[in-house]
Amino acid sequence: MNEKTYIGIDIGSTAAKVVALGRGETRFVLPTGWSSPETAKEIARRLTESGIRLEDAAVVSTGYGRRAVDYAAKQVTEITCHAAGCAETHPTCTVIDVGGQDTKAIHLIGGAVDDFLMNDKCSAGTGKFIEVMANRLDCGIDELFALAERGTVLPISSLCTVFAESEIIGYIGSGHAREDIAAGIVDSVAEKVAQMAQKLPLEEDILLTGGLSHLPYFAQALGRKLRHCVQGVPNGRYAGAYGAALLARKEAHSS
Repeated sequence: MNEKTYIGIDIGSTAAKVVALGRGETRFVLPTGWSSPETAKEIARRLTESGIRLEDAAVVSTGYGRRAVDYAAKQVTEITCHAAGCAETHPTCTVIDVGGQDTKAIHLIGGAVDDFLMNDKCSAGTGKFIEVMANRLDCGIDELFALAERGTVLPISSLCTVFAESEIIGYIGSGHAREDIAAGIVDSVAEKVAQMAQKLPLEEDILLTGGLSHLPYFAQALGRKLRHCVQGVPNGRYAGAYGAALLARKEAHSS
């Protein structure tokens, strides 16, 4: 008899993350592209190619495109899935997830969500803002943070991506160093995220998940704003998908 597989699929606005738990663990990421249903089909194809029978698996989907996964038994919010993905090792903590479309702060007590906040989708504290600014500086996101680490912060005051980009263009036109502009971008994002996160209780363990969790410099910048140590979660970009897989397993065992 084949061992059942528990799959979490997190289709975000920019990237889709997949975690499959069974005899071993399978995980992969791919761009969401313009169509979440097409992304869901591609995920199914890749899982099947890896030897996973979807008809025998328990699937939970989450994220911006969770409703596009028509083979999922259940759709669950990102808040619940990121909490589940972190609660296994840190049952009481504060989780910060900087996503492509929005940023979330979640307070957990004893493995359960106590409270959470989400930012405005138009604010400058999201991954999309960082992507736009990296493109303006003609670099990738990882390179932007590497530049910022060597720079001196230039203030960026606007809460709107369009107006903030105008500030960046002004700095470029004035001949400021890319490192200093990059430092200003990262500082601006850290400030916006911190303003939201500090409205929740800040536990001793503050965990950074999502697409920026592998960047120590961002965790440090955010930590300075919050005056707390912020830890990047290993494989943090998969936190939502991992949490969804754990919920799929819990659901299957309780039914």
